[in-house]
Amino acid sequence: MPKKAKSKSKAKSKAKLNIKKSKKGRRAAPPKRRKVAVSIPALEAAATKAADFAAKHEAAAAESKGAAEQRRSDADAARQEVTKLETAAKKAKLDAADSAAAVKEANNRAAKLDALAKKARREATGREAAAERARLAAAEKARREAAQQAKREAAEKARLEAIERAKRKAAEKAERDAARKAEREAARQAKREAAEKAKIEAAERAQREAAEKAEREAARKVEREAAKEAKREAARIAKMEASAQAKREAAEKVEAEREAAERAEREAAEQVIREVGEPAESEVAAKPESGISDGPSFTDGIRRK
Repeated sequence: MPKKAKSKSKAKSKAKLNIKKSKKGRRAAPPKRRKVAVSIPALEAAATKAADFAAKHEAAAAESKGAAEQRRSDADAARQEVTKLETAAKKAKLDAADSAAAVKEANNRAAKLDALAKKARREATGREAAAERARLAAAEKARREAAQQAKREAAEKARLEAIERAKRKAAEKAERDAARKAEREAARQAKREAAEKAKIEAAERAQREAAEKAEREAARKVEREAAKEAKREAARIAKMEASAQAKREAAEKVEAEREAAERAEREAAEQVIREVGEPAESEVAAKPESGISDGPSFTDGIRRK
């Protein structure tokens, strides 16, 4: 009897422990799911890792299954013990057939043994169910942990990719800013060079215009001086021509007066000859010849000029 009571208390404690484990497994709430946008290769890698993790937990579940098998073997041993007890009870019933009290006691003992056998069967069934529940709970836990691990890894990878993208964008923005700054500096430099070039060209143009203006002024001055000189020369020539004309006119006038005087003298001589006669005519004719032989007259000098 003490051994039976001890085995009964052990079975009760095991059943309570299995019930607690099953309740604990049922109370475990699944974690909240977070939506994470990841790429397909990242999901495949995470799935591979999750599969490895699940394989490990499957191994653990297999170990738990081995423990369940051990518990089943214990239950079978208990069933065999119950069978033996039932056999002993039957034998006791046969042995106690002579005494009603012995039979009654044997019946009671058999009933107790039957109850114990039924209880042992129930406990074995419960242990099997608890082992199955433990295996399923372990598999579910492994799956959840693998999924959470995959999510964590995917989230970490997404975070790293976001950081990398942000770095690339910052670098590209810095490059664009540097390029725009260089373009602005180049444009300013080009404007400054163009302004300096325009200033130099304006100065050179002003110098050329000033030189051309000075040349034009000098040319106009030379032209004016030449015109003045030409005017002076024309005036001098005109004056000389006028003087020559006046001299010619004076000479012509003198010549006309001389011719008139000669005509008058001839007329007077002719008059005298007519009055005096031929000797006087010869004397008058000789007089002009002597005048011609003496030298050039005033009118001859005017003609030579």
